[in-house]
Amino acid sequence: MSEDLISIAKILNFHGIKGEAKLGFSKGREKQIEALKKVFAKKNNDYKELNVSAVRFHKHFAIVKFKEFMTVNDVEEYKGCDLYITKTEVEENLDNDEYLISDLIDMDVYDEDGCCLGKIVEIGENLANDILSVQDNNGKKHLVPFVKAIVPVVDLKGRKVVVNNIEGLIS
Repeated sequence: MSEDLISIAKILNFHGIKGEAKLGFSKGREKQIEALKKVFAKKNNDYKELNVSAVRFHKHFAIVKFKEFMTVNDVEEYKGCDLYITKTEVEENLDNDEYLISDLIDMDVYDEDGCCLGKIVEIGENLANDILSVQDNNGKKHLVPFVKAIVPVVDLKGRKVVVNNIEGLIS
């Protein structure tokens, strides 16, 4: 089951006395958290389905009411557990220019003339945008800003991306 699940949040603690859970999640994922209907909590290598009845935000955390949690003790039992959703659910909620990191890793990178420049080996982020780490055919890594002006084509089915290889980007 775990191979088609993607981590979305973590139960950090209880919130209040009515069984609400305080969740930690990555910045910029508020829309996905707000759309949650059900999640899978991983505890002791088992997954328990939890149904979401309400979501609100407080400071940098999500406060979530699960139908299965009625008391502080119910939440306390799952404190520290990671929460997952299905890969299909994530893909359905992605915007046009959003991709899963796992789908981009190992994709071939080409320039606009069709020359293979290397492979994507990891994805990082900075404050402005994500960064593709591209390993060239000599094993050297190059950092490529993942923005439309530099990476105009992402072909998931063809497992390739095209970059505008401006001078000094990937030599």
